[in-house]
Amino acid sequence: MHNLENPISYELPDASIQYFPNFFPAPEADDLLESLLKGIMWKQNTIKMYGKENPVPRLEAWYGDPGKNYTYSGITMEPSPWNSELADIKKSIEPISGVLFNSVLINYYRDGKDRVAWHSDDERELGVNPVIGSVSLGAERNFKLRHKKYKDNNLKQNIGLTHGSFLLMKGSTQHHWMHEIPRTAKPIGPRVNLTFRVIL
Repeated sequence: MHNLENPISYELPDASIQYFPNFFPAPEADDLLESLLKGIMWKQNTIKMYGKENPVPRLEAWYGDPGKNYTYSGITMEPSPWNSELADIKKSIEPISGVLFNSVLINYYRDGKDRVAWHSDDERELGVNPVIGSVSLGAERNFKLRHKKYKDNNLKQNIGLTHGSFLLMKGSTQHHWMHEIPRTAKPIGPRVNLTFRVIL
């Protein structure tokens, strides 16, 4: 049974963000983390910056319906077919999300050195006002948001994404806000994050 009680809705301009900190009970979240760490086909992509190839500072995987490719920063990923764990997670978040997801980007942060830089999930294949369903498993990491227009005016939000949590971003959020998972010097364990999407 998933915990839908006491969701946190963030009152932010140009955004629709809901957070369910204990969506997956701890035993289920533990099992999912262990299963995904072992069973996902992880890959370390490289990204070209300033003419140099650099490894992406995390491991990645892309799963989804046939033909639902995803491209970001010059990296194109073809989907692996859904496995049972991913299909179950997808089914559990779809009723709250209000959409049927057809793909998921999975990031594996091996320790505090792994990160994702400031960005928005606003690629063309996601369409207008994309719905992003983000499930976090493992070590808590700081999810930072900043408004694109008002970033100098301190319009920011930090959310500690906990083990078993579900973050739902809808509406115009991706048009107006950027987000990142920064590095941390704290000695922390692995984290797996799954961002479910609809590729048009």
